[in-house]
Amino acid sequence: MLELHDAPLAPLTTFRLGGPATRLVTATTDAEVVAAVREADADGTPLLVIGGGSNLVIGDKGFAGTALRIATSGFDLVGTTLELAAGEVWTDAVARTVEAGLAGVECLAGIPGSAGATPIQNVGAYGQEVSATITEVIAYDRRAGETVTLGNEECAFSYRHSRFKADPERYVVLRVRFVLEDADGLSAPVKYAETARALGVEPGDRVPLTQARETVLKLRAGKGMVLDAEDHDTWSAGSFFTNPILTDADFAVFHARVKERLGEDAVPPAYPAGEGRTKTSAAWLIDKAGFTKGYGSGPARISGKHTLALTNRGEATTEDLLVLAREVVAGVREAFGVTLVNEPVMVGVGL
Repeated sequence: MLELHDAPLAPLTTFRLGGPATRLVTATTDAEVVAAVREADADGTPLLVIGGGSNLVIGDKGFAGTALRIATSGFDLVGTTLELAAGEVWTDAVARTVEAGLAGVECLAGIPGSAGATPIQNVGAYGQEVSATITEVIAYDRRAGETVTLGNEECAFSYRHSRFKADPERYVVLRVRFVLEDADGLSAPVKYAETARALGVEPGDRVPLTQARETVLKLRAGKGMVLDAEDHDTWSAGSFFTNPILTDADFAVFHARVKERLGEDAVPPAYPAGEGRTKTSAAWLIDKAGFTKGYGSGPARISGKHTLALTNRGEATTEDLLVLAREVVAGVREAFGVTLVNEPVMVGVGL
C-alpha cells in the first residue's frame, strides 16, 4: 500500500476541489482495502473511501482522517457473467462489454468513476440502471467485521439509492457481479426517448451495441458529461441534483405553481415513479427558475452545456461551489415549492 500524509485530495476528484487528508492510503488489492479499513476502525480514525472521485464534494478544510483510495483491478468475464473489482474504471468496463458483444450497460457509457461506486448510487442514465444487471455485491461489512455477499434484492436498489448509500459507514464495496445479455451484437431495448430520437428508432427497438454506446457518448459530451481536462464544463460531478419524486398531492401543488409562474399552458415534465408518485426534471426546474446554462459570474458556474451540472471554472473553491448550489436550491424552492437534493456525497460540508 502507498501511504502519504497531508495529501491533496482535489486531484482525486472530478471537481478538482477540496483540501488535504491527514493520511492517504492507496490500496491495490481487496486484502489491502480490508486491512486499511480494519486499521482505521480499530483506531477510531475517520475513514473516507475514494474511488473515481466523480461523486464527491470535499470541503476546503479537507478530511481529518484516513482517505482510502481504492485502486484495485479485475475484469472477469465468463459467458454473460461479469465480475468487476471496485477500482476498475467504469467507462472502460462498459467499452469492454460492448466489445464482447454483451448488452445491459451500453447506455451507461461515459459515466466517470469506478465500478465500486455504481451499486452505491444505483448509477443510471439514458434508460438503464445498474440495478437491472447487478446480481451480487461483495463488500466488507465494517459492523460485522467480515466480507459479505449481498444479492440484488438485499441491495435495496431504488432511484439513485441503495442499501450502501443508506448506511454509508457500514459497507466498503470490493467487487460487483453482473449478468449481461447476448443479443447477437444488439443493444438492450432502447428505453429513453432522447436516445431513441438520436438513433432514429422507436422506444423498445434494439440497435447495434457500438451504435448505442457511441450515440450515448455523443449525447453526454454535448452536455459536458464526458470528462475532458481541457474543458471546464466537465469539471463537475455530472448531475449535481437528483430529479425530484413527488407524491400525487405534492405534484398537484407543484403543477399549480408552474401554471401560476409560467402560464396556464405550461406543462412540467412528469414521469411515473411508482404508485402515487411522479418524477419531474431537476434540469427543467433549474432552467425555469432562471438559472440558465452558463449562469454565474464567479469561479463556480452552471455548465454552459447542461443546467444540472455545476462546474469549477478552474479557480473555484468548494465554498464557491456551495454558494452557487445554495442559490439554485433556494431559487427553485421559491419559484416552485420543490426542494432539490444534491446527488454528490458531501464531505465536511453541506447545503
